[in-house]
Amino acid sequence: MNTENSMKEFDYIVEQFADLQILRYRVPSFEELTLEQKKLVYYLSEAALEGRDILFDQNGNFNLKIRKTLEAVYTDYTGDRNSSDFMAFEVYLKRVWFSSGIHHHYSTDKFLPDFTESFLENAVKSVDASSLPLEKGQSVEELCNEIFPVIFNADILQKRVNQADGEDLVVTSASNYYVGVTQKEAEDFYSSMKSQDDDCPVMFGMNSRLVKEGGEIKEVVWKVGGEYGRAIEKIVFWLEKAMSVAENGTQKEVIRLLIDFYRTGDLKVFDDYSIQWIKDTESMVDFVNGFIESYGDPLGLKASWESIVNFKDIEATRRTEIISENAQWFEDNSPVDSSFKKTEVKGVSAKVITAAILAGDLYPASAIGINLPNSNWIRSVHGSKSVTIGNLTDAYNKAAKGNGFRDEFVYSKYEIELLDNYADITGDLHTDLHECLGHGSGKLLPGVDPDALKAYGATIEEARADLFGLYYMPDAKLVELGLTPNADAYKAEYYSYMMNGLMTQLVRIEPGCCIEESHMRNRQLIAAWALEHGAQEKVVEMVVREGKTFVVVNDYAKLRILFGKLLSEIQRIKSEGDYEAARTLVEKYAVKVNPELHTEVLERYRSLNLAPYKGFVNPVYNVVKDDNGNIKDVTIDYSEGYAEQMLRYSRDYSNL
Repeated sequence: MNTENSMKEFDYIVEQFADLQILRYRVPSFEELTLEQKKLVYYLSEAALEGRDILFDQNGNFNLKIRKTLEAVYTDYTGDRNSSDFMAFEVYLKRVWFSSGIHHHYSTDKFLPDFTESFLENAVKSVDASSLPLEKGQSVEELCNEIFPVIFNADILQKRVNQADGEDLVVTSASNYYVGVTQKEAEDFYSSMKSQDDDCPVMFGMNSRLVKEGGEIKEVVWKVGGEYGRAIEKIVFWLEKAMSVAENGTQKEVIRLLIDFYRTGDLKVFDDYSIQWIKDTESMVDFVNGFIESYGDPLGLKASWESIVNFKDIEATRRTEIISENAQWFEDNSPVDSSFKKTEVKGVSAKVITAAILAGDLYPASAIGINLPNSNWIRSVHGSKSVTIGNLTDAYNKAAKGNGFRDEFVYSKYEIELLDNYADITGDLHTDLHECLGHGSGKLLPGVDPDALKAYGATIEEARADLFGLYYMPDAKLVELGLTPNADAYKAEYYSYMMNGLMTQLVRIEPGCCIEESHMRNRQLIAAWALEHGAQEKVVEMVVREGKTFVVVNDYAKLRILFGKLLSEIQRIKSEGDYEAARTLVEKYAVKVNPELHTEVLERYRSLNLAPYKGFVNPVYNVVKDDNGNIKDVTIDYSEGYAEQMLRYSRDYSNL
């Protein structure tokens, strides 16, 4: 259907269901890669796809069994596929695929089926038992008794990640990172491992499950020969092939160290890999593969599995190179107290990339920017590598054109023109500043535990990075460097950020719920704090016109000052490890939702028939071989549908 030769006809929208829209993304310039680079992309993509089942299991210990049962029904059901029950069943399965489990990928609340339990029971019993994930000696009825309460009972495993203040976050979270362990036991277990004298601390707990057996607490490590061993062996197989076509010695060493980490589970090896990965700035093709982000763990310790394969967008990368080349200037001129600044900013490399494959916790929903590694000491000593994913941002923008959102929620023609003219530019720039500079800025004071902020750490860190970018958006330095076209362009990002933080992101929250997700908490924290602290001078206002609420920014210059003040305080909190200040700030501004405003926003958004969440299907890479079986080309195909891709992945990459 779609090929690289039919750009003008490229259809970015695949389908829409529930609160989700599925898009496809182009991989421009793939054809321009060398054969060895294409082979590298292919091998790394296979390594990425082999880890799919790991995330399903990390997100909940029933997820794989539920997914496999539903897929058997979807494939083999012989009843009426046009019935309301079956169509509701299909939507439910598509949601399970999207979220890598039975909890919403963003809110982490469990979503419930709109079909009856009796329908599913009859459907499961009607398919060939050999297609079901039955344990040895288990009957079909016993399988139903095991998984049906998890699927249908709203009171069982309510939240994948619980962040509610005052509750045991481990016990009340459905994620599969702890078994039989309380929050205090987990915190004490890892606190006992840390030493204030260790200048190079590993990220304890990152690649393991913490379990209590016979009264003893121990780690079950994810590695070859250990937990998830079968999947990791497959990942290693393809990484070894990738190593054979590495672009240079540095990249070859990166892959070798990652393989070594997967084989040993040694977190110091992972640090060695991370340091080497930072050094690899010359390779055209790059990748992330491993246990990376900790948002899925309520304690922010254990990392979900993810992968992205990509290559450099040479033209767009010039923008991020300018930012990284001036990193020291930005650090020196921030409004942060000098004691919390880095004296010397090291190794901030940045580029715009073209995603070639998404996997694990970056699929189907994906970040649009990444700054790694997450280790604080490595960032401080060796720096970090920052990327903005250009072709995903492009797909989002192309798919959203003319959808009516701005007409409904933006206050006036003035702001609409601002957004039409500058939003794409300034949105990308804010992402670049957030990833390239924000996460890499500032420092912890000596002796401060990187995990001192506990459950509030992720929200504070994202707010810190966002504020760093927001503070600099209006700066004359950006116009001087050619990063913004004029002195007013930044207003587009300021307006859209405040509108999103105060109003429109609420479309992602179910009625009556609080905000749980760290990035959403961060955005509301910043916007609500600025609204309150600028209220006396009416810097920002919430205005009701003809029964509809709008955000109005009256003084953009003063809004920048407010962002600077909050950045200064949040950096202090981070640098000093001030848990109570973090808790107070997040709980006051970031969690609670105005129910009346929430209802209004949901109704207005619903009238547009838009989906608040978006994700992607991946392109398909096909190997072309010569008569001797050697790869002579790798071609790319965009025609695969959503269900088609998910079923193929379950067939070809089921390793657990």
